[in-house]
Amino acid sequence: MKNFPPPSHRYLMTALLLAVSCVCPPATAQKITAADLIAKHLESIGPAAGRASVKTRIIAGSAQVIFRTEPAGQAIGRAVLASEGAKTLLGMSFPSPVYPREQFGFNGSSFIAAFVTPGTRSVLGSFLMTNDVIFKQGLIGGVLSAAWPLSDLESRNARTEYLGVKKTGDRMFHALRFIPSRGSDLKITLFFEQDSFRHVRTEYERVIPAQIDTRSSTNVQTRESRYKMTEDFSSFNAESGLMLPHTYTIKLSVDTQAGTFLADWILNLAQFSFNDKIDPSSFNISGN
Repeated sequence: MKNFPPPSHRYLMTALLLAVSCVCPPATAQKITAADLIAKHLESIGPAAGRASVKTRIIAGSAQVIFRTEPAGQAIGRAVLASEGAKTLLGMSFPSPVYPREQFGFNGSSFIAAFVTPGTRSVLGSFLMTNDVIFKQGLIGGVLSAAWPLSDLESRNARTEYLGVKKTGDRMFHALRFIPSRGSDLKITLFFEQDSFRHVRTEYERVIPAQIDTRSSTNVQTRESRYKMTEDFSSFNAESGLMLPHTYTIKLSVDTQAGTFLADWILNLAQFSFNDKIDPSSFNISGN
């Protein structure tokens, strides 16, 4: 006759087996890779043939700027995005003598942020001039732009790294690190919805360590400088067979020895034109 363990031991063994089965993932579960995520993301925009058929984009709508640090204020104006291949234009105009416009253009080789007033760039313009990889890699505007690098990652010679599921705000998203071919001082992270794989957020972060000023006899140490820009995309709707966001928000946070700056730019896009001819000179922005 077999000797069975006492009932209490059998219960303990059953509990241990259940605990192990809960910890171990199902055999059918597969880890997602960066390539898997990008492929599913591109499918979320539209069929490959539909994506390839759109060569140029001109998108227009309203723009609202909100300055959250002194001098605080806000204004409502117009916005336009245009793109063809790697070329990209983003412009905003406002009825304000102190902040009449923002205009950024990449012509395929050089990037320029126009002066807001004679000889002066905005904080946003200065940040983008310092970190022109955002435009040169086609990241600005996300899937609204024909230059979106995930559509042709090979030609960008960029690398991506899947970071797993990360929390931002109160939601969980797939996170993807984007690493430009020549590197960058920016940490660039793209976020995608878990169910739809739509790209809904890009974060750009840069920290400049504190420096010790040796010119002074007291060796004063400055504070570190922190820069963070985010692009958020929402209100997705179909336009000519492509699922595109209609609300596009840029947020910039700067915290340096000189002070703090916080501002939002909210674009509500209503007019989408595809495959219209764009004059190449449109992407050549003058600083003035």
